[in-house]
Amino acid sequence: MGALNTTKPKTRLSNSNLLFMIAGIIFVLMYGFALLSFPGSFLQFQTFFDLFNFNAALFIFTLGMCVVLIAGGIAISVGAGCGLGTMAWAMLLESGTGDGWGALLLALGIGLAFGLMHGYLIAYLEIQPFIITLAGMFLAQGLLTTLHKDPINVTKPAFVALRNYTIEIPWLGTVNRLGVFIPCEIKPGVIVVVVLVVLYAILMKWSRFGRNLYAVGGNSQSARMLGINVKKTVFFSYVICGLTAGIGGFVFLMTTGAGNIGNGSLFEIKAIASNVMGGILLNGGVGNLLGAPIGTLTLLTINELIRAAGVQSNLQAIVSGLLLYLFIMLQSIIMSLRGRSKFKLALPPWLKLQQPPDAEKAGNQE
Repeated sequence: MGALNTTKPKTRLSNSNLLFMIAGIIFVLMYGFALLSFPGSFLQFQTFFDLFNFNAALFIFTLGMCVVLIAGGIAISVGAGCGLGTMAWAMLLESGTGDGWGALLLALGIGLAFGLMHGYLIAYLEIQPFIITLAGMFLAQGLLTTLHKDPINVTKPAFVALRNYTIEIPWLGTVNRLGVFIPCEIKPGVIVVVVLVVLYAILMKWSRFGRNLYAVGGNSQSARMLGINVKKTVFFSYVICGLTAGIGGFVFLMTTGAGNIGNGSLFEIKAIASNVMGGILLNGGVGNLLGAPIGTLTLLTINELIRAAGVQSNLQAIVSGLLLYLFIMLQSIIMSLRGRSKFKLALPPWLKLQQPPDAEKAGNQE
């Protein structure tokens, strides 16, 4: 009697995790190139942390956009909503009628209002997301210019103290030319980013709502046949995006310290580009939420490379646009090859990032 074959068959790597793995490799290669090209700047730990310190709001907006994109939608009003929110919060703080907590509640309220309105119109009235969020962008921009046209610097002592507050990492830093050790510093906004990444990763991986998002984004008809409430899922995806935008706007105000009509400009475009670079498909159903911060880091590293090279700033947009073309074509090629039966990529069990099985089946993306 022959011995039984106890070898477990290799599990095919999911589309979401494959694209995430590629995004991670591209970021590592990009940052490695930066280290070799400009070691004087990129070898400093503070340079890496400053990517988060000065762009914490963008990371937060990208997370909210990621939830909507996975569900098969889009939200292009987050940048204008950020500008409206920061101006309203700055006016509230400077008027003396509100404190920091009041400004935070106002931030969440504005974001929630846009999220509820867009979610209802898109999910229950079945209007195209691009049209609705475009209208929301125009509405926010109009309200912003009507509210106040001149910049408002927030000088309230409590807010200034929060904005200037830093957290030192005593065991990590850089020795300057005088031989003095300077520890690395992070801003409170970075803590907000880390907390949101952990919460949203748990939401997308282990909750029923997260699995429903993948199913609806992959194939809404199949999701409906599985008993998923498609309208409710889409509605709450925009509510979460709105709340996330509200938090991001408050963090943006803590970074800049002023309300301005230019606040949040092109944030929606940067958030979409960051998600694409992080391996999230624009047609929904495929993407790892951890790819959102990875894509943001890739985009920011590109900009820092161009700045360190001393090239004109308008080249940043050109390079970012060309790389976005490259990422989209790469995703299309990979997904096309994945559709062929002979193309398979398997990883050892210890390196697998499991995708919720319900989402993969409902999305029918393999």
